Amino acid sequence: MKTRGRRGKLAAILAVALVTALAGCARPVGDFGRAAPSALHDEIMPAMGRARASADGEPVSRFNFTDQEREMHDRVWRFLVAPHAKDWFYDTAVELQRTRLTAATDLRFDPDRYYQHLRAQTYASSRVRYQTVASDIGHDLATIPSTFIAICKVIEVDRQRAIAVDNVSLGAPDGTYQVAARTWENDQKISWFVRALGYRFNAYSTALDRLLVETPHEEARIVDARLAEMETYVHRARARDFCGGAGTGFVSKDGPLPSRFERQAYPAEPLVRK
Repeated sequence: MKTRGRRGKLAAILAVALVTALAGCARPVGDFGRAAPSALHDEIMPAMGRARASADGEPVSRFNFTDQEREMHDRVWRFLVAPHAKDWFYDTAVELQRTRLTAATDLRFDPDRYYQHLRAQTYASSRVRYQTVASDIGHDLATIPSTFIAICKVIEVDRQRAIAVDNVSLGAPDGTYQVAARTWENDQKISWFVRALGYRFNAYSTALDRLLVETPHEEARIVDARLAEMETYVHRARARDFCGGAGTGFVSKDGPLPSRFERQAYPAEPLVRK
């Protein structure tokens, strides 16, 4: 059994090396930052990734995705990449992790990369860097509420599956495992979003601190205000509080009214299809 496991891991490693060489590996992006269709990224890499995950003993579900899960994947993916500032993000590492060709690598991401990206850009005015940070945070704030709602819906789907598998007499023989595996996969995706949101917040905060020393301007106040708003969402995400009223862009019947920050309008980006 140990030999078989080592062979499986070796095959998975070779598959990763092959795909990395062929792909370049970042997901191709089309108009408006949408992920472009790609057989390599949609079919081949995920199939190899499932083989790698299985060889490493990770749960792998054969369930079809629900509409709620697909929407969550699309909305979460927007926070795993940065189409508006892609040079500072780890696009290749993200794609390998998304397709499960590697285990989680985002735990080692350096938040200073965003500032380095800003610093390398040539602007007519040093004030524009502050405006860029404020705009990038604004794009995130425009899509966080809908992402929270999408995650909340998937949490409910997992809850319903857990009830169904214990009460449906004609379920699949491996139904219990499949439900547990898909719940694990969904939880991993949600945890990744939580880390990605925190990483973006830390990257913006680091950039603001660096800019205040390098090129101080009063525009820093706008960035600081938006960071304060974003921090509320970061705390909610880390607490796994996705289904409440205030802070998620909608009001549940038992939830408090949103604050003026939560009613703030930002230009929405199109949903990035993963």
